[in-house]
Amino acid sequence: MAGAAATALILTPGTAFADRGGGNAQGSGTQTSGNQRGGAIESLVTFSGSTGGGGRAKTGNVRPVGDWDPPACWYEPRTPDQFGKSVEDTYNETVNYPGQHGYAKTAVGQYRDKYKDGEYTDYNKDKADEGNWWVAVRDEDRWLEPEAQICDEQPFWVENGDDPGVPNAVTPEVLAELAYNRLQLPETEVTLAPEENTKVNLPTWAWLDKATFKEVDVTAQLNAGGLNIQATTTAKPVSLRLEPGTEDAETYPASGECAINDDGSIGEPYAKGKANQTPPCGLKYLRSSGDGTFKLQATVTWEVTWAGTGGAGGDLPNGEFGNEQAVIVQEIQSVNR
Repeated sequence: MAGAAATALILTPGTAFADRGGGNAQGSGTQTSGNQRGGAIESLVTFSGSTGGGGRAKTGNVRPVGDWDPPACWYEPRTPDQFGKSVEDTYNETVNYPGQHGYAKTAVGQYRDKYKDGEYTDYNKDKADEGNWWVAVRDEDRWLEPEAQICDEQPFWVENGDDPGVPNAVTPEVLAELAYNRLQLPETEVTLAPEENTKVNLPTWAWLDKATFKEVDVTAQLNAGGLNIQATTTAKPVSLRLEPGTEDAETYPASGECAINDDGSIGEPYAKGKANQTPPCGLKYLRSSGDGTFKLQATVTWEVTWAGTGGAGGDLPNGEFGNEQAVIVQEIQSVNR
């Protein structure tokens, strides 16, 4: 399902406009949230693809492994008409907003004058065939993070064919990283046998349904300002990590990492007649959980790759997603005669 990214346009670094009732206090760098009413320029990047799990299955965002995050801000092109409309809309909203502070009206007026009647003329509409404006947008969910402040350039003009010359200018790779941040992965609830509760020193089998844990992908596309690029980011499950929730337990295999099988499943369902076998994926508790439960943490590792316009592509950091589930462990009762 396609949709525009929720972002904010940076208008004038170092200038603060009054809050317009959308719940976002304006901070360093003037921003108008894309989901507030008025003249904000939202990102024109759209996203489509799998949410992983489908139907009523619970899903969640992938968590990158290691010290890496997708961009919190980036630059996109706009035609002179698009850029001009956004500035005019923001100007009109600001000056007409009831109770707006005078300094905000002055700031947005000076900003408008620069591109309309000052350093530039009418937003360079007479040069529409020669180039485009490039504007900075921020991910609305991260706009207060320090990483979102690095895109602090005021809108600038770029001739057709020229390099924008700024970090985080949108490319297929940037789109792939943005798509990474929108990957929805299925909730990691393993099936256990015994199902209701297990016993001390009894091997417990664990597995994941191959129909649920399959590749998921998200495609990000941008068609704006003469730029038409896209990238598809794909996550593939590669292993399941089991953490029993207590040190008094063993895992199968000993590392706790269950690799994916050739058919896409992880682990093996328990079947009658396997009671004396060691599960290929599972665990064994060495003491009772008493009146409580142990919190079994099951985490799937996903291998992430991308492919984009012009044959570009490569690897992105692995991702993880998991959750806890309660396990009751009882003592095996014996009867003495």
